[in-house]
Amino acid sequence: MWVSILDTANRGNCSLPLEEITRNWLKRIFPSIISIQNLSVSLPRQNCPLGFNSTDLHEQTQSLEELSTSSCRSCFRCEVYVKVEPPASVEVVQRNMTALLRSTFPYNLFHLRVDPNSITVLSVGDFSLETEHTPTMRPNQSVTGTSVSLLPNSTCATKDELRKQNSSCEMVQSDQFFRVNLTLNMSGNPSHPEDFIERWVKTQLEWSKIMTVLNVIIKDNNLSIIVATGQVKKYFCTFHIQEYGMTNVEETQIFIHDALSSKYENGSTTIQTSILQIKHIEPENCLEEPTPTVYGLYFWPETFPQQIQEMGCYKPTTERAYRLCKLHIENDTTSWMDPDMTNCEQLVTISDIGNITVTPDNVADVVEIIYDLVTSHLDNVTSLPSMVLGSVVEKLSEVVHVGIIRPAIAARIVNIVANVLLSESDVASFCNNFLDLTESMGNTMDFQGESATITAPSLALSVVNVDPEEFRGLTFGASLESTMNPEVFVNQTFVGEPLPETNATISLPPEINNFFPPGEKNTTRVQFQFYGTQNLFQDPELTNQTGNLILNSYVVSASINDSSVVNLKNPVVVTLNHQEPKKPGDIVTCVFWDFYKNGGLGGWNSSGCETQSISCYQTSCLCDHLTHFAILMDVSRTTVSKSDSEIMTIISYVGCGISSIFLGITLLTYLIFEKLRQDYPSKILMNLAAALLGLSMLFLLNSWLSSFSNHGVCITTAAALHYFLLASFTWMGLEAVHMYFALVKVFNTYVPFYILKFCAVGWGIPLVIVSLVLAINKDAYGSYVSDEAAVGLGSAESCWLRDDVFFYVTVMAYILLILLCNIFVFIVVLIQIKQMKANKISSKGRSSLKDLRAAASLTVLLGLTWTMGFFSIGPGRVVMMYMYIICNSLQGLFVFLFHCLMKENVRKQWRIHLCCGRFRLGDNSDWSQSGTAGGCNKKSNLVNSDSVESDKSSSLRSLTPP
Repeated sequence: MWVSILDTANRGNCSLPLEEITRNWLKRIFPSIISIQNLSVSLPRQNCPLGFNSTDLHEQTQSLEELSTSSCRSCFRCEVYVKVEPPASVEVVQRNMTALLRSTFPYNLFHLRVDPNSITVLSVGDFSLETEHTPTMRPNQSVTGTSVSLLPNSTCATKDELRKQNSSCEMVQSDQFFRVNLTLNMSGNPSHPEDFIERWVKTQLEWSKIMTVLNVIIKDNNLSIIVATGQVKKYFCTFHIQEYGMTNVEETQIFIHDALSSKYENGSTTIQTSILQIKHIEPENCLEEPTPTVYGLYFWPETFPQQIQEMGCYKPTTERAYRLCKLHIENDTTSWMDPDMTNCEQLVTISDIGNITVTPDNVADVVEIIYDLVTSHLDNVTSLPSMVLGSVVEKLSEVVHVGIIRPAIAARIVNIVANVLLSESDVASFCNNFLDLTESMGNTMDFQGESATITAPSLALSVVNVDPEEFRGLTFGASLESTMNPEVFVNQTFVGEPLPETNATISLPPEINNFFPPGEKNTTRVQFQFYGTQNLFQDPELTNQTGNLILNSYVVSASINDSSVVNLKNPVVVTLNHQEPKKPGDIVTCVFWDFYKNGGLGGWNSSGCETQSISCYQTSCLCDHLTHFAILMDVSRTTVSKSDSEIMTIISYVGCGISSIFLGITLLTYLIFEKLRQDYPSKILMNLAAALLGLSMLFLLNSWLSSFSNHGVCITTAAALHYFLLASFTWMGLEAVHMYFALVKVFNTYVPFYILKFCAVGWGIPLVIVSLVLAINKDAYGSYVSDEAAVGLGSAESCWLRDDVFFYVTVMAYILLILLCNIFVFIVVLIQIKQMKANKISSKGRSSLKDLRAAASLTVLLGLTWTMGFFSIGPGRVVMMYMYIICNSLQGLFVFLFHCLMKENVRKQWRIHLCCGRFRLGDNSDWSQSGTAGGCNKKSNLVNSDSVESDKSSSLRSLTPP
């Protein structure tokens, strides 16, 4: 059995021999019929043996120094041989002795406690007196600790051990472990089949309370077989079993086989095992390991698999630290997990980093301590003080230059750097130090294989060992989503195009091998770095400006160990995604980080780099050297601020909503009242209103439709928006054509199907244009971030033309051509109207207000407000943009005002059919005398059927509201 001595508040006499203490203790607890014949004890140790359950023991309050000098607390193994006189039943004696030994016994101001799982009481017939000497156990000088199993600990004396007459029990025996691989077929459709299978496995095996299921992995093989009873799916399942009943291995395997082989039915779900493999495994213990931490130096003793080792904290001594010896499902091996030090207090603070001494032997420990200090500090505050930052960089640099950097150490260093960069710490003055640190670490890292990649949140480092004689170029790419670790891609060739799905790509040409260090074969190392945060690269020249020049990409770099690559004839190709889409007027510049700029603090420099290609979302650069590359964007010409852009977007949506309502009213008015649509201008106006209504409605729905991220829906939406935009301008142009024929080029010629021909042009030409775009390249439509100058749509993502060629040819050129023609007609018509009025005596008294209304009506009808978009440049760009968006988003409202509300004949129809009481007009009003262009004779269908000499002519009336 294992015995533990525990201190009380008052120190006991620790000078007594353990054998004497034990003998006195046993004499006191055993009855008189039991006499001690022989007694042996092991050397004491401050660590209780594996499996000693002491979670309910007294907590210690003395410090580590007190424990090592004056504490009586210790553990030792004891074997005792007793004689029972007169003889009694073996079962009764075993039961009574076990009960007596389980109780805690106070002795000389301290307590003795037996591990109940280690008690074995055997009769003389079952146990030989010729036992081996009790093994001597080396005292452990760490903080006192015990091992707490995840499951009930097994006893020391197993069935197999009882067969060994001379066996001794130095430690509590490890549990048995098995690995199970099975393939099963499952019919039915449970909502979560993997969870259902795991519950089935645990139900079948854990009911006996002598085993537990660990590390379950379930995979669907994606192969289904249709049978008469329904769908049967096949699953692969692997897991560990921890058996702590200490039964025979063969018996346990039979138990597992029988439990998992039987058919299982639960309602409509059935599970049947088809393949079952059971393997007994013997995982190694987790070996004793010293762990320096910010909470103190802990010596974790050797521990069985799947047991949690418990250690007392240095501070406070009443708390405990825990560490699991984990059994891994991947390879059936064990390893220590990270200690859980939640209950312990730090003994080292972040300000102590500068006092740490770095040696070749402790580099891993130093990095671990720095990592813990930085992580715990940033958990409480958002930044590191400048002095602490300097100490962190200095100590990490010492680690890189003093010790051997294994991948695990490098990963910790990269994580430390990433944590600092993602915090709010002011790292600008340490930029060059951090860059030197990561580059030196990559150059000296010792790893197996051809390449190694280390990633951390927003940071990636990849090193490749290349053969100079076989070097054909090298391409590196990195992709970053949110705050996840970047995904890295390496291609052992030169790829001029960016790698797909990457935020940054850098391609090194074969010419780079001319810069490899001479005389080194198979040792040349190429290093790539990716920075998914801009915090480190703070150029004072950028921060001191008014914000017009911004860093608009992530940073990527390439370097060769012990070599400076400059003046390349075949340039390096660097492709970087924009963080903010480029708008017209923005200037993009390819730059590199110049370590010597700004007095050694570093800054961006464009020497040796030029742009190869630029799009809204991506820029490719050509550079003749290797270093850290990025994209700068000058937004000084894009004078629309974020707040202005948001306001313009709101105005656009509100204006289009208002226009949609009043365009609908206008269209309904002319459709319901037949007398209003008897002349050509009214019919043309109806078509224009329909086109504008379609344009406004699609704009309002565009963002919502694009949010579905459905490529087909987005193409359809973009094509429809393109169609109604072209149709709107086409009908504006047809309005101008009709005015020109009616008021300028006067001829009384009958044109058959006049409106039908206009409809063929007004709706047909846009259809032809959109169809051609779809036929040539349907992907010209799609998701796009439109700029404000296009159609006043704001900067939100929407579905639109994203091909520049198609946009400028089918939109800008088309609209510009129609607007130029409309401006010409506008001027000519105004002159013609002026002349007509000059010839009429009745119009001489006409007010200037009516002339202004006539001009405004023409402006709305011909869409001349759209010309403001072409003049949205220069210092007054923002003001012009506001006017442009307000006027055009409210075009439907203006159509309603000038061609419904302000037209006398429309108001009369409203009063006749919609009003009541004294506001209602009789149906025998003077409407028939108002000189409409209606009529059933051919004269009324002449192009100029309305007399230009009449003040009530239909064409003139449509332009000059009363």
